[in-house]
Amino acid sequence: MYRLILILIAIVLFISCNPKLSNGLRVNDLKKDVEMITEKGTIIIRLSDSTPLHRDNFLRLIKQGYFDSVLFHRVIKNFMIQGGDPNSKHAKADSVLGDGGPSYTIPAEFRSSLFHRKGVIAAAREGDDSNPAKASSGSQFYIVQGKTFTDAGLDSVETNRMKGRKIPEAYRQVYKTIGGTPHLDQNYTIFGEVISGLSVVDSIAAVQTSGKPYDRPLNDVRILKMKLINRSK
Repeated sequence: MYRLILILIAIVLFISCNPKLSNGLRVNDLKKDVEMITEKGTIIIRLSDSTPLHRDNFLRLIKQGYFDSVLFHRVIKNFMIQGGDPNSKHAKADSVLGDGGPSYTIPAEFRSSLFHRKGVIAAAREGDDSNPAKASSGSQFYIVQGKTFTDAGLDSVETNRMKGRKIPEAYRQVYKTIGGTPHLDQNYTIFGEVISGLSVVDSIAAVQTSGKPYDRPLNDVRILKMKLINRSK
């Protein structure tokens, strides 16, 4: 009996120190990293506190097991790998994917401090014609692989893809060394980054696909499970 009382006291103390938030998450959830276990290996993601709407939505879906068994249904080498469509869980080989997800969207959270360097995770969305506010999909996301650029290449991106908008010098240095996809900056919401497992991203990006317009891997690449883990540092 005494041991049971101690256990109950410990549970009460834990809950009181980790209260539930109004959005259904607990305080400690916001301090966790995401472990994405794929058929190609494990990717660890740290979500950004700068984009709380996207962060909290992703955390809630993970806790629901929403992403377990979904495919990376769209893969483009030197660009990105995309997943999060629940319709992909049991999809046939000839199924067209990319339209699935919750009934809601998430308002854009563009931040000048977040840019499309290799390894960031960002929200997919419908195109500008039907979605001028650039609201994000409720579940679909992509992880940037990208490529490295020269100064001339970045100049060309500014002129032809960014309508003359300039890439900050500090970001240019990253795009020239680490790589990324600069033309997506301030058009899609970034909400985290890969802190371990970039080689897994590269491995997934290298698989053979059907090519345009759907770019689906010829052999399925599945997310086996996503879960929250304690931060190692």
